Amino acid sequence: MKFIYPGLTDEEVTRARAEHGSNAVASQETESFWEKLVGNLKDPIIIILIVALLITLALWLFGYAKWYESVGIAFAVVIATFVATWSEYSNEQSFQKLLEEASMIRVKVFRNGHLTEIPINDLVVGDHVLLQPGDTVPSDGLLIAGHAEIDEAALTGESEPVKKQALPEDTDPGAANDESRLYRAGLLIDGECVMHVTAVGDRTRYGQTMKELVSAEDRLSPLQHKLTALGGHIATFGYIGATVIFLAFMFNNIFLQGGGMETYWAEDTGLIVKDVVTAAILAIIVIVVAVPEGLPMMIAMVLAINMKKLLSVKVLVRKLLGIETAGSLNILCTDKTGTLTEGRLSVSAFLDGAGTRRERLEDIPQAQRDQAGFALRNNTSAVIDASDPNDVKMVGADRTEQALLRFVSPYLAQDGAIDIVDLIPFNSTRKFSATQVDGEQSLTLVKGAPEVILGNCRHWLDADGNAQELSDQGPLQAAMSELSGRAMRLLAVAVTDTPIDGSKALPEDLTLVGVFGMRDELRTTAYSSVKTAKDAGIHVVMITGDAKETAQAIAKDVGLLEDDPEALVLTSTELSGLSDDEVKRILPHLYVVARAFPTDKSRLVKLAKDIGLVAGMTGDGVNDAPAVKNADVGFAMGSGTEMTKESSDIVILDDNFSSLTKAVLYGRTLFKSIRKFLIFQLTVNVSAILVVFLGQFFGFDLPLTMTQLLWLNIIMDTLAGLAFAGEAALERYMQERPLRRDEPLINADMWSSILINGGVIALLSILFLTSPTTQGWFSGGHPLGSPEAEAKFLTAFFAFFVFIQVFNTFNARTQGLNLFEHLLDNRLFSIIVPSIMAIQVIFISFGGEVLRTVGLSLHEWFLVLALAILIVPIDLLRKLVRNLMFANPVHQGA
Repeated sequence: MKFIYPGLTDEEVTRARAEHGSNAVASQETESFWEKLVGNLKDPIIIILIVALLITLALWLFGYAKWYESVGIAFAVVIATFVATWSEYSNEQSFQKLLEEASMIRVKVFRNGHLTEIPINDLVVGDHVLLQPGDTVPSDGLLIAGHAEIDEAALTGESEPVKKQALPEDTDPGAANDESRLYRAGLLIDGECVMHVTAVGDRTRYGQTMKELVSAEDRLSPLQHKLTALGGHIATFGYIGATVIFLAFMFNNIFLQGGGMETYWAEDTGLIVKDVVTAAILAIIVIVVAVPEGLPMMIAMVLAINMKKLLSVKVLVRKLLGIETAGSLNILCTDKTGTLTEGRLSVSAFLDGAGTRRERLEDIPQAQRDQAGFALRNNTSAVIDASDPNDVKMVGADRTEQALLRFVSPYLAQDGAIDIVDLIPFNSTRKFSATQVDGEQSLTLVKGAPEVILGNCRHWLDADGNAQELSDQGPLQAAMSELSGRAMRLLAVAVTDTPIDGSKALPEDLTLVGVFGMRDELRTTAYSSVKTAKDAGIHVVMITGDAKETAQAIAKDVGLLEDDPEALVLTSTELSGLSDDEVKRILPHLYVVARAFPTDKSRLVKLAKDIGLVAGMTGDGVNDAPAVKNADVGFAMGSGTEMTKESSDIVILDDNFSSLTKAVLYGRTLFKSIRKFLIFQLTVNVSAILVVFLGQFFGFDLPLTMTQLLWLNIIMDTLAGLAFAGEAALERYMQERPLRRDEPLINADMWSSILINGGVIALLSILFLTSPTTQGWFSGGHPLGSPEAEAKFLTAFFAFFVFIQVFNTFNARTQGLNLFEHLLDNRLFSIIVPSIMAIQVIFISFGGEVLRTVGLSLHEWFLVLALAILIVPIDLLRKLVRNLMFANPVHQGA
């Protein structure tokens, strides 16, 4: 074995754990099912419903109501809270299982005189840990033996590996510099080393960052904010409506039917008490009807349905309201690497000595291609396993070498009789590597920084494989400058007959094979996805650890800097030199922060929220976790650290920006569905209250009985809520501006629909009740005024009132004139609305005394439906007038 250490004894481990603790990092507390349920029961609309439920139960206990009158409210409360709670709880449990699996990592540690493997949480201060390529650094410590290249992207956001050097034996550990320190969550890319553990658990940098998450700011989501306001308005509307109904009922009984105050008070006291109690019950039922109890259930269902749809497109929703918040995003701060780009270097261009550019291996002339393949295959520190040509493995190559070797992959399997005579390894001082080979070709192969290599190039290899004099580098330098401007990393490859000498100096007489341009290529969907986000009114800010020039080139290619002549690209240093007020002022024109630190992300999120924006943040590393947690909606990348995922609302499983825009689309679809349901439900409420109120002045004590009102509430509110839960996600929603956080849930167009249609339904209902024509149509052949004719007539009116609301669902589900638009895409609507009609026919036919109904003939049903469908052309006329006088709110782009 290369390293041998005695390590700690069992007794020393026990003492160290008692003194410094274990390596377990305290994760955020997770809520139990019951805690989540209690939290959901605090929703303002649910609270109103529970109060209404308690009132109806009290009335039942005192004999003033039937037991089934509270069933609908209880059903809505239970379904709404349990669906939301169970969906969120089950997702959280699945996620916690993933975290537990991650904590079962085993590490190689010296204990009791030999090397053993223990769980990561069992590490203690003083342990000696053996790290090999592919291992994750399990705690904070000092590198005391060997060497290592550490990928600290998860901690710092920097994509370049960091070289670490072992601490000299006589160095005071307290004076060790960062080159010898290792931090938890780093990844060993190359090398082999031993780490002396100096901090574990919550005392590591990783643990300190996790502590920040506990204190992260929480605030209501935009939907919760709007629902809180709506709940207050609905409660006020219900109380006013109940008071007015109570007064109208008593006014009718005292003045219109009782002959005045004196005559009425002369009546039997029992009758007066009965009237007061009836008026009070009617007022309470009006409150129950006014509250759209189907809304929370509908929100829970639509969230659950959309969560399943999003999972199929690689978006895992951890917190259900995260979907809706995504739909309200105003500003989105995003990583570059792996999100907008592929996340790995690849060769994008090849330049020969004349500056001719080619982008694919097949496009390079055969002679140049063969020489380049030979030079790269045999001048590398990587160990190549090409036993499977379809899955070539490379061990020990850095990101740059991997990109070059993948580009010439057809040559990796050609393992000829090549002997390595001598080599010069790459280092940051020389900026080149060289390998002298003998066999198939006896050459010295050189690769390195172009500014170093080109200085010694006297010739270049032409398309036929002949060496041409490199007297004018102007065209080549111009082509290289263009590639550099596109954020490409350049590397030159050359060959020479001159052997390597003892000075390890770069040979003088080189023949240039070519210059390779590499970069982390944009995802094919990046430009279109960023454009989709911008069209949706989302201000996208790219935050990256890259240099300013590289970041600006990527931002330009991805389309971030289009359409804004004032577009700003700042470095972290430049950003830190601005005050908070200055950053708030320039934020609408800030598109890139280069050389960024984790604190930049948290600061931008905070300032965006301060000016009322709904802020989103993507992240993958430990350093991103606080900003992801503090954002209104945090997006973690699927390849990211467990801490970041735990901090997030939504996990983008494929790390793709286009998946993120899908989350926005479904969030907007959810909000649209909620608005459609509110239009429908509040129209029912307005029309029902108006009919009950106005009916008092036309001789009808109860045009709709209390039981009918509650039944209407159950069938319309609960089932219709489900019908609107499955609305299709339409691409045109991404052409609309995001809503402000303080924008009301019900806008002007919705109010026009609610008030006009509610008023029209109430007017048609009063005309139905008072018209001799309708009384004649629905007398059933019995004399007008007889109990049989009255029963038929009131049954027909109840059926009419229900079905006019059913037909209004078609008006509510679209703002446009085409009522059948994407109708079949909502399978729930296609099933539930016909089911409501069928259930209503059955209950009216057999409702009897409970619903105050008798059976209707086929002819009478036809007349009811013909009258009820009038609401459809009336609302189409309203929409047509709106489009002509104001504007069509339906975006016409798709």
